Amino acid sequence: MGVQAATLEVAPNRDLFVPFEFPVAELDPGWYRVECQVAIDGSQGTVRPESRFLVPWSRGATRRDQVLVGKSAPVGGEKVRLDQLECRSDSVELRFEGTETTMALSADGVRLPVLDTNFDTERGAGSVVAYPVMKTQSVLTISIKGADPVEVALP
Repeated sequence: MGVQAATLEVAPNRDLFVPFEFPVAELDPGWYRVECQVAIDGSQGTVRPESRFLVPWSRGATRRDQVLVGKSAPVGGEKVRLDQLECRSDSVELRFEGTETTMALSADGVRLPVLDTNFDTERGAGSVVAYPVMKTQSVLTISIKGADPVEVALP
């Protein structure tokens, strides 16, 4: 979604707030991030603020539940134990223990975009946060790099 280009004169070493608007109501439900292409003193660059914003799914469209997974998968001679899924109105979080690995989530064959992954090496625990699971979806598939997929029936 584009915003018209504008030239601003700003004093050096000053913070700048540039107000702009775009029609959020026209966006589909999902997580979005603003990215700005700027030219400062003739040097082109891209600014990507870290925080995202949400255009929510309709009320009641997403699952809100906790599901114990309780399954393990062998990964490179070690095991990854899949502990729990927490389904929220804006995301799903899979908590796991064992070794750090790459995971992807899909619900009824539809891939859920991953929003965040983290792993604490000291505790040997991590999580994957992705788009939410819809109430119409009944099976979550966890794809783990180097292991067979794990399917979880959703209540």
